[in-house]
Amino acid sequence: MTVYEASPTNRRSTKTAMEELYSGLLAICSTMQPMTVRQIYYQATVQGLVEKTEAGYVRVQRALVHLRRTGRLPFSYIADNVRWQRKPETWRDPQDAMRATARFYRKALWDDADVYVEVWLEKDALSAVVYDVTDVYDVPLMVTRGYASLTFLHVAAETMRAIGKPTFIYHLGDYDPSGVNAAEKVESSLREYAHGLPITFERLAERPEQITAWNLPTRPTKTTDTRAKNFGEVSVELDAIDGPRLRKLVRDALDKHMPAEQLEVLKAAEQSEREWLESWASVGNAA
Repeated sequence: MTVYEASPTNRRSTKTAMEELYSGLLAICSTMQPMTVRQIYYQATVQGLVEKTEAGYVRVQRALVHLRRTGRLPFSYIADNVRWQRKPETWRDPQDAMRATARFYRKALWDDADVYVEVWLEKDALSAVVYDVTDVYDVPLMVTRGYASLTFLHVAAETMRAIGKPTFIYHLGDYDPSGVNAAEKVESSLREYAHGLPITFERLAERPEQITAWNLPTRPTKTTDTRAKNFGEVSVELDAIDGPRLRKLVRDALDKHMPAEQLEVLKAAEQSEREWLESWASVGNAA
């Protein structure tokens, strides 16, 4: 019986192909982090690193696991906001609590503003990507996980009514029948429950012109979706937009209400107040 051994050439070519994939993924992550695995996958398909199939997605998943376990890719580059824990905040003593207050103190940046602003996001997995911007601007990030519940929408509208200012809502969601419909439901429900409060609703992403202008990876619209009639053959997941571009969309929207120079002044005041709190914490500790 003849025994055939694996060709050394094939092993080398496979190793070379994997190294090319690793290098490509590292380049994507280093310039666009933090990103979700699915965002990285879409960028990999655009750059021809993997095919746009489930098998291609699995290859990216496994490659990213290997790169993190071998220390080549920082864990912080991969955004994962789906898994989390609940734990109350506790401190060793009152002085420890004062130091923590000083360290985490944030100034309410919108108290003197003429408007109220929120960013709504369809996908929880992308919240860590967008939060980098909403956190700096002190703007609520409302994550719906697809269709928002009536309770969530009612509470949000009640908050807007209590604040009592003209409200601007910026929405980010998939461009497919359910994603578009979910955004429409958010808008109509907030208007209903806010009882006449002025609300400006803008869909930041995804929009048809963005798909063309940015050459976003598409997928066929699901014909099983009852909302697919007259929608069109092409759908796009929000994950297809890379992290930097997604954050810029949000930043540009918020800039319209709080320009960079105004934000800088408020942040300087915040730092000054934080230092004042730190000085009090030091006095309490000395006592």
